[in-house]
Amino acid sequence: MRYRTLGNTGIIVSEIGMGCEGFAEKSDNEILQMIDLMVAEGVNCIDLYSPNPQIRMGLAKALKNRREKFVLQSHLCSIWENGQYLRTRDIGKVKSGFDIMLKQLDTNYIDIGMIHYVDSMSDLDGILNGPIFEYTQQLLSEGKIKCIGLSSHNPVVAKKAVETGIIKVLMFSINPCYDLQPADEDVEQLWNPEKYKKHLFNMDKDRQSLYELCDKLGVGITVMKAFGGGDLLNSSLSPAKVSLTPIQCIHYALTRPAVASVMSGARNVDELKESISYETATEEEKDYASTLASFPKISWEGHCMYCGHCAPCPKGIDIASVAKFLNLVKAQGTIPETVREHYHLLIHKAGECISCGVCEKRCPFKVEIRKIMEEAKETFGE
Repeated sequence: MRYRTLGNTGIIVSEIGMGCEGFAEKSDNEILQMIDLMVAEGVNCIDLYSPNPQIRMGLAKALKNRREKFVLQSHLCSIWENGQYLRTRDIGKVKSGFDIMLKQLDTNYIDIGMIHYVDSMSDLDGILNGPIFEYTQQLLSEGKIKCIGLSSHNPVVAKKAVETGIIKVLMFSINPCYDLQPADEDVEQLWNPEKYKKHLFNMDKDRQSLYELCDKLGVGITVMKAFGGGDLLNSSLSPAKVSLTPIQCIHYALTRPAVASVMSGARNVDELKESISYETATEEEKDYASTLASFPKISWEGHCMYCGHCAPCPKGIDIASVAKFLNLVKAQGTIPETVREHYHLLIHKAGECISCGVCEKRCPFKVEIRKIMEEAKETFGE
């Protein structure tokens, strides 16, 4: 298992995480089997958006004497009422819900206190200027949460949230289909087949800039909906009408700037093993480029997807990383120290490019890679 630091939090998370959906309607023994597999394979991050007491108490039993091995990302404003999940902004219910959460999980702290499901500007404004924000600060000062996070499907709302400097972790829906769609306060529009009937061209600019902004500010991203609720794995259900594999979806998400961990919605041990197999997958298995290029009515032409399809470079240049660092500089209008240092750590730099053009012949998106190498050399000085 490979690990990444979650933004500037100092928290180390596994590239593959676990979403709580897979624990639903499972016996305590079944939950224990999944946790045992996670321990054995090094999966250390669990997202707990669901307030289902059966899930929480089953996890508490499975995590007994090994709580410290895991990073728990659990959601504020997500409560259990009348036998079902409810999102709330009622501060009284939020507070009692958090206390119940700690008790059911049998822990005295949560690593990431995630403000749950914020997709509209009015909702975000109400949170930032009301008692929920004050309560998160209280929990932070008391050590009951280690950092404050926020979950969203709306890139414009998410950008405003991270710009405050308050949000240290963003949980966001990332996959090759959603990344084509513009911001909308109605999350259901991401699934709307009408949205995919017209010709779509490249990644939505707000989503691209959100990932780059998170990288700039040191806000770590944990990914939800990497498989689009499973739809992207089935050509008949996928909005693009082309199926991807779990490994391709995971690799796509992990190659976006600032992403640290992908929460797998594995519903059983075998599906969790399939997600974990990403860690030993070949480059061919990870390659999503050719599949994306085959999407009907969708064009990624001229846009570097960081897929690595251009490799190998005869001079050993990591072309995808050079392109990513250059794009981060362009987005920020300056050369951040972290980006500069990451670039300098590359074994081979853009200045070594001999303009042979072999990489451009391999690129399924017709990216002008030689031009990128020239710009990078001028930008970084080597």
